[in-house]
Amino acid sequence: MKTTPLSSEDLRGVFSVPPLARSDDAQHSLDLEQNNLIVRHIVNGGITRFIYGGNAFLYHVMLAEYEQLLEWLSDFSADLWVIPSAGPSFGRAMDQASLLRKYEFQCVMMLPCSDPRDAAGLERGYRSFAEAANTKLLVYLKDENNFGADKEPGLDAVARLVDDGVCVGIKYAVVRRDPARDSYLDDLLRRVDRSFVISGIGERPAVIHMRDWKLPGFTTGSGCIVPRLSQLLFDACARGEFETAEKLRAAFLAHEDLRDQWGPGRVLHSAVQLAGIAKTGPVLPYISALSDAEVAQLGPIARALADLNSSATTS
Repeated sequence: MKTTPLSSEDLRGVFSVPPLARSDDAQHSLDLEQNNLIVRHIVNGGITRFIYGGNAFLYHVMLAEYEQLLEWLSDFSADLWVIPSAGPSFGRAMDQASLLRKYEFQCVMMLPCSDPRDAAGLERGYRSFAEAANTKLLVYLKDENNFGADKEPGLDAVARLVDDGVCVGIKYAVVRRDPARDSYLDDLLRRVDRSFVISGIGERPAVIHMRDWKLPGFTTGSGCIVPRLSQLLFDACARGEFETAEKLRAAFLAHEDLRDQWGPGRVLHSAVQLAGIAKTGPVLPYISALSDAEVAQLGPIARALADLNSSATTS
């Protein structure tokens, strides 16, 4: 895995957010062989950045399993940048920090906390975690209240974390009906240079975020199935060819619609298997598998994406 110091250029690209394949045993243990197939598929499509977070259901992972995950991630080749997640609670994050410290992860994403919190408290906790884990942070903004009910102090706290070098990136994932109109993002970018902020909601807003907001990169779940197309979309945006990018984006929407409707992680978990990439197995308790009817609807969409990936050629 990448262990060299990070720069703003490292955020200029596509960040895959893969699912975690699991075995059919009683413990639903990690299936590293199948997970390696997912990674190989993504890398073969030209994507070298990985975030293991929500789509991997790390909110619910056991601590012993987390250590196994870190050991596996640390063996990724040096040209791959892998970002594990931690949290969302302070206690869980600090337990994970002692495990993370054994490795050289250049960055860890903080899963958004929905438990009692405020801006000053989260800032203090994030600093304590970063020091304990000996790592930098990727802050995940999923809604306007992630840093507490008072938005302005929350954004001020994020800016201080960036200014002090504790945070090296922000995954911006606040969903808008019209991503071109976003006062919260505007307020964030008045405090933090946009080179630190990546679009964090897949291909649906990616073109607008790169074209109108000049964000340097985006995350993708669907790109775990069709990485070549995600990379082509990014390349088109980077060249300023936004009409081409919009045409590429259209291919993702049927899958993204189902992810929005049924849950992003659970749909992607099934879609990767239906596309023939790997056997992803069961999902953890607290999340339910798709119904037979949902699988029947998703299957043709997942296979169509896999076909598109096979026919696409990266630039």
